[in-house]
Amino acid sequence: MSTIELEKQIAGAGPALDGHRSKTTSLSGKILIGVTGGIAVGLSIVCYPFVAPALRRHCLPFVPATPNQIRNVLAFVKPGNRGSRLLDIGSGDGRIVIAAARTLPSIKADGVELNPWLVYYSRLAALRNGVFSRTSFVRKDLWKFSLAPYDHIVIFGVEQMMEDLEKKVLREAAPGTTVIACRFPFPTLKTESRIEEGVDSVWVYRPVAAQQDA
Repeated sequence: MSTIELEKQIAGAGPALDGHRSKTTSLSGKILIGVTGGIAVGLSIVCYPFVAPALRRHCLPFVPATPNQIRNVLAFVKPGNRGSRLLDIGSGDGRIVIAAARTLPSIKADGVELNPWLVYYSRLAALRNGVFSRTSFVRKDLWKFSLAPYDHIVIFGVEQMMEDLEKKVLREAAPGTTVIACRFPFPTLKTESRIEEGVDSVWVYRPVAAQQDA
């Protein structure tokens, strides 16, 4: 075979080889797009419960309580002889609720949290810490959750929502209820006691009938 004939054969095979490469590239591109899209959807599903609260009028981010803050909160939780009920508003990973149940055997502690993953985690943590029967974690909007049954209410709020939380406390909490605000105080409610330690600060309030009727 002459050099000229060989060159003609190679030139003739060129389009076929280019077509094969094009098909292979097209298939690889589709696979890559599919995998990338699947990852994006998966991340969206996982991240949505964490991002959704930020879309509300008041954003209550998950910031875990420090060990020192937990001690400061529990210093003001004094259950009665017949036991008491404690509520943690925005309970996050459940550490306040679990610590209260472990430290104070006569107390029944509940947490209300909007993020479902944190609710599931809290229930598992309560089971692991042996207090599952004396704790409960509810996935619900805190603005639609009644404060009336509780003797102690713990609030981890942000500054922008404290005014509305104060109104909710005065409207729903029973007179004499111990209300413990963490990190940010209420704007007008009279403080009964406080521990000021930066991010671990807590303020204690006890609404009375005169304030509740206002």
